[in-house]
Amino acid sequence: MKTIQNSVKYKSIELFLLFFLLPVLLASAVHRYAKLTIVAIAVIYVATFLIQAKQWKAPKIDTLIKNQFWKRITVFSISILVLGIAILQIYDPSQLFKVPQNKPLLWVTILFVYSFLSVLPQELIYRKFFYMRYEDLFSNKKLFFCMNVLCFSLCHLFLKNFWVILITLLGGILFAYTYEKTRSVQLVSIEHSIYGNLVFTVGLGTMLAFPG
Repeated sequence: MKTIQNSVKYKSIELFLLFFLLPVLLASAVHRYAKLTIVAIAVIYVATFLIQAKQWKAPKIDTLIKNQFWKRITVFSISILVLGIAILQIYDPSQLFKVPQNKPLLWVTILFVYSFLSVLPQELIYRKFFYMRYEDLFSNKKLFFCMNVLCFSLCHLFLKNFWVILITLLGGILFAYTYEKTRSVQLVSIEHSIYGNLVFTVGLGTMLAFPG
């Protein structure tokens, strides 16, 4: 029997509140304590669903798909590294590898905090939860894919940074693609962490709201 929480109407409203209205509120002039309260409620709500779903068994991934995954990560990682170095050489060479050279402890701390306290929660919410809850709302899978990418980018709206929005749109495409191919939170989190940490390590962190 379909419960109210699993009805199309309920899930549609839930999608709007969590992934459209909430990011807009966080980017608005609402008091920060109110924002923290709202975020805490949203996180608890999502976490409750994830825990109750009990869908934590790692999926079996075809060897060919795994090999393609690692090849793709290698290509994009090298591209990010080369492009990042080129951009900084042109616009601000002083930022090139600035943090790992001058603040190695901060660098290592950010790599750890970003990977486990930022990337992993994002992928649990925007891939695991999002796909589990809303995939069946869309008969058009391409539209659903675009919806996931858009919502992922919107969650960074509070940073009020054009480059963050643009890069998270591009990143969202890669991460959604990986998740659809593998259904693995672990693999998509690894990919997300590698790209984000490379951007920070090269020296593009300040324009993307990393501490520097």
